[in-house]
This record gives sequence, C-alpha cells and structure tokens, in this order.
Amino acid sequence: MLELKKGIKALVAEAENQVQSLTPTEVELRLQQAGVLLVDLRDIRELKREGKIPESLHVPRGMLEFWIDPESPYYKAEFDDVNEIILYCNKGWRSALAAQTLQNMGIDKVAHLQGGMEQWQIDIGRIDKN
Repeated sequence: MLELKKGIKALVAEAENQVQSLTPTEVELRLQQAGVLLVDLRDIRELKREGKIPESLHVPRGMLEFWIDPESPYYKAEFDDVNEIILYCNKGWRSALAAQTLQNMGIDKVAHLQGGMEQWQIDIGRIDKN
C-alpha cells in the first residue's frame, strides 16, 4: 500500500484556505455580470446523469489547464472575453483544487462553488438537463 504524506482531505482543506469559495446565491449574482464564466469540471457521465447549471461551460477537469492557456494547442476561444472564472464540480473538492491550480497559473479572479452541484441543487435547484 502507498504511504501518503498528505491525503485528499488535507489537499482540499489547503486549497479551501487559499481560494475564494462562493455560495450558490453568490454565484448566481456574479453570473449576472459581464465577463464571468461558470465552468463545470465534472465528468461527462455526471453531466448526462444530473444535468448542469444553466449557462455553464463543461471543461473536463483533466483539460482545464490546457484549454485556458492561450499558448496551448488546446486553447478554447470561450476564454477570450473572460474576466472571472467560477469553477464547480459535484461536492466542491475538485473545483477547490482546480481553483488553486489556476491561481498558481496567475489567474487572480478565480473562485469555486462551495459544496458544488450538490449544494446548488439544494439552494437554487435550477439545472439544465440538456
């Protein structure tokens, strides 16, 4: 068995201390501003099963850094006019880690949805099943 010096709980807690966390209500308010992009990091199977938050862009977690870097051959034009990025996943763990990574890449205006899609469904309930 592998011996970990730092497990997932510690990694997520560390990320949570370094990134901005937003409630579903705060996310909903931010989305009314121009230049704010909501990014769904979940697996495609999760999207098909549970739907997604309306107006969010699906970016597979493994491709985020590649799709957001203009120097990458995988860069996506959807990031051209973005001033702020809000990330979400199912529980808020992957999005916290991803927000930390984007901060490490130099993106200042990045946050994540605390509690993820699960909390969104409890607080807001509005999802897109398409």
